[in-house]
This record gives sequence, structure tokens and C-alpha cells, in this order.
Amino acid sequence: MELGESFEEAARRELFEEAGLSAKALKFITNLSGQDFYYKYPHGDEVYNALAVFEAIGVEGIPTINDDEGLELRYFSMDEPIENLNSNSYMILKQSGYVRNW
Repeated sequence: MELGESFEEAARRELFEEAGLSAKALKFITNLSGQDFYYKYPHGDEVYNALAVFEAIGVEGIPTINDDEGLELRYFSMDEPIENLNSNSYMILKQSGYVRNW
């Protein structure tokens, strides 16, 4: 989050910065935090992340990778496993209630 930014503003900004998309509305899903969200950076800094999860409604735009953080950007069905999904993303989807059948 940027200084003075709300969770909703951060979600909208990140959606646009990371994927080139905008949303007509955001639906709050959950907050996630705690030991499951510990991360140690390669340079040694350690953090416990706190996440606010939103569902983007009425998404507009063409998915576009706007930085060097991603290799591919596309939509996936939540009805079946996503190939090569990293463990952090899986945990976020599961704890947010999106992964039910896999």
C-alpha cells in the first residue's frame, strides 16, 4: 500500500499496475494474515504479510503484463486445479474460499 491509501484504492491500483485492468466494483472477501504469510526475502529481511482479498466485479480491459514480475497473465476456471500454481497463491485462493473441489 502507498501512504494514505485505502485497501480498496490499493486493490484498484494494483489491478491496473499488474494487469492493465480496471473493475467497476470491488467485493471484499477476507483478510489473511499470520504465520502462513511469513516471507523471508533473498537479502534477509523477514515479514509477516497482511492481505486484504477483494473480488473484482465488472472487469474491463485486456490483461497485459506491465512489469517484469510475471511471465503469463490469463483467466482460469476455479472448478479445476491450475497447473503450476505456486503454493502461496494456492493458499490465498483456498483460505479465501475459492478452492473447493481441488
